[in-house]
Amino acid sequence: MTRNGFIAFFDNTVFFQHDSRGNWLISLARASVLLRRSSRPTIQSLRPPDRPFSLPEYYASCFTNGSLALLLFPISRTAQNIQRSSNHSATFTMWADPPASSRARVALIGSVTPVPTGSYEQDGIDRCFVKRHPDARGWVPDAKHAPHLSYWARFDPEEVYYVGGFGSEHFIGTIPLDLYQKSGIEPNRHFRMQPSL
Repeated sequence: MTRNGFIAFFDNTVFFQHDSRGNWLISLARASVLLRRSSRPTIQSLRPPDRPFSLPEYYASCFTNGSLALLLFPISRTAQNIQRSSNHSATFTMWADPPASSRARVALIGSVTPVPTGSYEQDGIDRCFVKRHPDARGWVPDAKHAPHLSYWARFDPEEVYYVGGFGSEHFIGTIPLDLYQKSGIEPNRHFRMQPSL
């Protein structure tokens, strides 16, 4: 949100808009809106032998550092590709709704880590994820009558690439990871957790 030349993020961190990182800050604020509102996220992975593979995938922002919670299934091609990758890498992309070449989009490039069963993260993710996606209740780990085995995972962004729209009018480039992690991108504030690394 911009007020009187300042940008205020969700955790009330305030930066002066004309900071040398101003373009990043404005873009970060817009990227945070995409992460909170996106109904069309896609996760990309590599299918052996090194062929791109992508499908829409649910996520929830349950961590204070911008990591995303994922509900994965061993039977899914996406989960299999991530598991087979030497560094468990993936990329999440989100577009403005409706998508258009003049509208914003963001790519989070990072790695996926399974959340240990019985950890404090698991209970928090369960509540956070179902709050964002009530229809996933029957698919979560240990759900009665679940049609497939599932597990929680955490997607940790290592790079944030933002395209604001047309290059002559909008910022296009990498947003510093430290700014992203401190921005308070968090739709489910009641379930904010620090990831256990």
